[in-house]
Amino acid sequence: MADLYPYDPYRERVCIIVEKVFFSCQQRECFPNFPIDLPDCGGPCTFVDITFQNGVILPESIVITPIPSRPNFARAQFTVRVCFTATVRNAAGQLLTVPGCLPDIFKDIVIYYPPTRSEFDFNLRVETRSEILVPAIISGDDLIVTVGVFVIAKLTGFVQLAIDAFGYCPEPPFCEEFPTEEPCIDFLNPNLTPFPTDFFPPQLPSPVPGPMYVNLT
Repeated sequence: MADLYPYDPYRERVCIIVEKVFFSCQQRECFPNFPIDLPDCGGPCTFVDITFQNGVILPESIVITPIPSRPNFARAQFTVRVCFTATVRNAAGQLLTVPGCLPDIFKDIVIYYPPTRSEFDFNLRVETRSEILVPAIISGDDLIVTVGVFVIAKLTGFVQLAIDAFGYCPEPPFCEEFPTEEPCIDFLNPNLTPFPTDFFPPQLPSPVPGPMYVNLT
């Protein structure tokens, strides 16, 4: 029987278990002038920041329907939810956090969905990037934002892959220590504080030897 993995002193063939991406596609969503209810700030509030979490698929919303006219493809229907945390400053200078979620994003797309054994599990995943498109404004008791969302939908599954490897990773470099607040400790360490090269004053450059020159020393 032939050797499926011939020996190579600089490379070897290894099998790893990975989550392989079988299919992916991208879409965009926009939410203009989305209002966020603000708590009682006790006066005028000012917008500070808003951070978005990665979108998640609501498990109960997933419906996969094979397409008879397109072998290996299926209709995927699911709902994506993107949540956020907005931060505002009240009249007293205190920071207030306001959690919330954007309107649910309903997706109805065609995906590659090949037939497989019943024991194999496909995973439908999404990755999102959400950003403010125009400066946020505060109108009355609402924070008004316009948000754009990039959505990447993926179909993944755990498989065993054979890849070329070059052995274990090399020894990592030493960690960089955070600077201490003890100046004497740093000064007494010659590695941290080397001897100054300008300890002595600079010398006059030596002149080019010739028939006449003046030596000031």
